[in-house]
Amino acid sequence: MARASWKGTVIAESDTFEMVEGNVYFPPEAVSREHLRESDTHTRCPWKGVASYYDVVVDGEVNRDAAWTYPEPSKAASHIKDRVAFWRGVEVEQ
Repeated sequence: MARASWKGTVIAESDTFEMVEGNVYFPPEAVSREHLRESDTHTRCPWKGVASYYDVVVDGEVNRDAAWTYPEPSKAASHIKDRVAFWRGVEVEQ
């Protein structure tokens, strides 16, 4: 079981997940979308492709760009397509 939480609120929880470079990637259906707000931020990973970011929002507090996903990953990273990972103070336990 993996769980991601911020400010005491569980944002994602799942028995199934992918580990890549030390990050837990949650399946899309395991993420509470009401706590994510699309961001304009995008970055490029040399082997995974272009990441799209989300702000994590809990009780009106915003953790900017604290979650990311790869909507169109490279072939090498196809197993994390649309999965969501967290950082910037979001606690991820497994």
